[in-house]
Amino acid sequence: MNVLVTGATGFLGGKVALHLASIGYNVTGTGRNQLVGDTLSNSGIQFKACNLENREDIMMLCKNQHFVIHCGALSSPWGKYRDFYKANVIGTKNVIDGCKKWNVSRLVHVSTPSLYFHYDERKDVKENDILPKKFVNNYAKTKFLAEKEVDQAFIEGLPTITIRPRALFGPGDQAIFPRLIKVCEKGLFPKVGSGDVVIDMTYIDNAVDAIHLCMNSGPETLGQKYNITNDERVHLYSMIDTVMKQLGRSFSYKQISYKKAFHLATSLEYVSKLLLFGREPLLTRYTVSVLSQSQTLSIEKAKSELGYKPGVSVKDGTKEFVDWWKLNVH
Repeated sequence: MNVLVTGATGFLGGKVALHLASIGYNVTGTGRNQLVGDTLSNSGIQFKACNLENREDIMMLCKNQHFVIHCGALSSPWGKYRDFYKANVIGTKNVIDGCKKWNVSRLVHVSTPSLYFHYDERKDVKENDILPKKFVNNYAKTKFLAEKEVDQAFIEGLPTITIRPRALFGPGDQAIFPRLIKVCEKGLFPKVGSGDVVIDMTYIDNAVDAIHLCMNSGPETLGQKYNITNDERVHLYSMIDTVMKQLGRSFSYKQISYKKAFHLATSLEYVSKLLLFGREPLLTRYTVSVLSQSQTLSIEKAKSELGYKPGVSVKDGTKEFVDWWKLNVH
């Protein structure tokens, strides 16, 4: 069976491509990083470097594919709307059009639970809960618009499934834990508000398993959306303590009130847009929200309809990350 994985040079896309190739799928990967693409090629994956906005290339890559796993996206808490729109909305349209033209059997679209949140505390959020009227950032807004394109494609006859994995971590992570480690290495980490913050995370292999389930799930799952997490509630600051302790690093917390942090972030965002040509500020309102507000998801739908069951715990996944970090980074 032939599979195209977009975003194959990213964290999730790369893991998906390697896993599917290891269990016998004929995998083609695409992404922007040729160096990572060369590594994938050495593992038996056919690779072509291209941007999602490149309509002609993306559509041709869909030819003769049975499945398309759309992991590719511009993911960042900050940036210009037009850049996010081109990658996340136009790019998704191109993938959809390629799937339609070449009669791809199923499109698995990777979205984000970021579109649920708006600087507030929310627990056990379900896939059909009401979304905020205004999204927290351009990434969330354009990923929502991309979902709308996928929904419309399903109405028009394309078999699709959308997943929303929360906070991916594990060996190879270049975002969540590395950012936390970088801040801690400066000696002080901001503890915003009470510090009683509960979150969800998803070990990377569990997200890969969820995607594989989507490829083979029954027809009743088509057109549906699924939250994906480790199904474990994690205390954010305890997690930070655990990672830094396992790395043998010392640091301290600097307590800051939510109100003060939010006002500071608002001012920094304003200055960035007005005077710094949109350069990412040191602190954003989204970051303040993540550090101060509990945000958890319900995955009951994925468990009951996809048969999803996380195979690697947060504890074991954290150890896997720390071992990888020690060996490859420091």
